[in-house]
Amino acid sequence: MFEASPLSEYPKPLQYLTMATVFFEPSTRTRLSFETAIQNLGGQLLTVENASISSSDKKGESLEDTIKTLNAYADGIILRHPEIGSVDRAAAISKVPIISGGDGGGEHPTQALLELYTIQKIKSKVDGLKVGIVGDLKHSRSHHSLIKLLSIYDVELYLIAPKVIALPEEQLAELKKLGVKYRVLDGWDDVIGELDVLYCNRIQKERFKFIEDYQAVKDKYILNIQTARKMKKDAIILDPLPRINEIDPRVDTDPRAKYFDAVKNGLYVRMAVLDYIFAS
Repeated sequence: MFEASPLSEYPKPLQYLTMATVFFEPSTRTRLSFETAIQNLGGQLLTVENASISSSDKKGESLEDTIKTLNAYADGIILRHPEIGSVDRAAAISKVPIISGGDGGGEHPTQALLELYTIQKIKSKVDGLKVGIVGDLKHSRSHHSLIKLLSIYDVELYLIAPKVIALPEEQLAELKKLGVKYRVLDGWDDVIGELDVLYCNRIQKERFKFIEDYQAVKDKYILNIQTARKMKKDAIILDPLPRINEIDPRVDTDPRAKYFDAVKNGLYVRMAVLDYIFAS
């Protein structure tokens, strides 16, 4: 019989503190893992789901005014917003810590941390790995943050995407400046058997200006059982989720599929982030 870990096992750095989760874009894993982490660590929770509809943003209130208002109620704010740079804007005027839950097609730092933790936990190392990052490299904040985080390690990156959603040139220039080994590819057939980690993600329909551009690439990369068989026996398959069609559900039973393990790791990583910020 399963026995849950009693909450008394966790430290309580958030005791007597109130945390607000404010999400202007949909979320399942990020919002719920942060909210579970807050409660595990003894904090009180304020939550605004679908803030673009259910908050004064609907009336035209600026993000800055929303954050100033939340400063009156919360000791810390976890923010997700569709505009790139929104977290920096919020942090610039907030008197309480702002933690990113993702800013549009910009960054998703805690997602990158949980993916890195998952890789380290399974492979016992990061240096020396060959990591394939496939899909919507232009719009995926999870891809952007993981690539940045991996760039501080001695890894080889395989950046796999059609040109229309390839990693932006300024980010490639930064990798080159840092001396990161990488290859830009349109397909994975020639490298799938070399990879230690394959990081997939959905093609992000909501980020495209023209539906025709989305339709042209939406089925470009689908990891099915046949393709997975070409991978190393000890490779790792990851995906930040939600999954649309980029990984066939039948791959879930493959022992190399670790994306749902990473979901649980996300809770622990976000608890660690909160503890790091507020324990002092």
